[in-house]
Amino acid sequence: MTQGAGQGPAMRTETLRDFRVPVAEPVPYGVPGALPEEAPVYGEYPAYYGEGAPLPPQPSVPPQPSGPPQPPMGQAPASGGPAPADGDGTGEGYDEGYTPTQRDLPVISRGGPGDTVQVQYVPQESPAAGPGPLYVVGDVHGYLDELVHELQAQGLIDADRHWSAGNARIWFLGDFTDRGPDGIGVIDLVMRLSAEAAAAGGYCKALMGNHELLLIGAKRFGDTPVASGAGTATFQAAWLLNGGQRTDMERLEDVHLQWMQRLDAAVLEDGHLLLHSDTTAYLDYGDSVEDVNDTIHELLNRNDADITWDLFRKFTKRFAFRDEETGPQAVRELLDTYGGGRVVHGHSPIPYLLGEVGTEDGDASRGPEAVNGPHVYAEGLAIAMDGGVTMAGKLLVVQLPLND
Repeated sequence: MTQGAGQGPAMRTETLRDFRVPVAEPVPYGVPGALPEEAPVYGEYPAYYGEGAPLPPQPSVPPQPSGPPQPPMGQAPASGGPAPADGDGTGEGYDEGYTPTQRDLPVISRGGPGDTVQVQYVPQESPAAGPGPLYVVGDVHGYLDELVHELQAQGLIDADRHWSAGNARIWFLGDFTDRGPDGIGVIDLVMRLSAEAAAAGGYCKALMGNHELLLIGAKRFGDTPVASGAGTATFQAAWLLNGGQRTDMERLEDVHLQWMQRLDAAVLEDGHLLLHSDTTAYLDYGDSVEDVNDTIHELLNRNDADITWDLFRKFTKRFAFRDEETGPQAVRELLDTYGGGRVVHGHSPIPYLLGEVGTEDGDASRGPEAVNGPHVYAEGLAIAMDGGVTMAGKLLVVQLPLND
């Protein structure tokens, strides 16, 4: 089987308000006067209307070169300022199953990009028989230093950022880039740890998140118009409005694109169904984990802007498990189809799932700072792992199963 999963029909959740965007050309986020007078709420993209049809299918991506990936050159600090979060990019007239959140996520300015290093195989002791302990990592969003700190605290990497966990197993739940200062540094670290873990008898693997699809689309299709539920939109505009960092785009190489494109969307490990998004949209792509992953890979390999946009849109859906009455039923539908006893996901920050996002005047005293571990909900069937690091929350690295 491959390494991640896809999505299926999502349950309709009423949106909080409609959002109309005036006709405008895409402009970089953070430039004075660049955004409409009414800013998008968390979970929405404005639609940019204009003429033009989607590009025809393009050549498939060449096979990934052998050998260790080389670190990109020319790191620079990421642009500061708050960045809106996920949405479906359709402006008014939301698609079925689309659920925006209440407000923008503030981005806490951190230091400049961290170091990236070349893949090195680190000598390890002979691996113990059988699989090692299983860990999952929530959304990183470019916060390399926080990721390194948490991995070191768990004894998974050493002081030099090399694998030190023997035959341990790690699954990252997606969303490596955007909003934080060093998304490419995060990808480089995960790619290198994957090689080092394999040499030690363990593994370090990753799932595809909606921000991987967003970055792939922004790089491949740029300002090419794509069909949305309310006109046209572009990957470039959506990427910038959702925390896209220009330094990441400058350092993005083919090896990164190929790695992201080959990520799986779902996996079943030790009775846990690991997904990026808290949505039932995975069911649209197959009746087994293998079918879901194969279908999504095949769709991405078509290099079609509209097809990629549709994948991205479905991966942005959220909150399918949050309602006390319908949430457990939605989780059971996924578990009955794909197996496992619990769904473990990222994507929706725990502060939003708890309703603890502070007040509209910016007071976050009840908010992300209170997150210190995963959130178990939907009658114990779902585990949320996005601790809200972009909201000054916590980047979560947790061993499964939980002792709850």
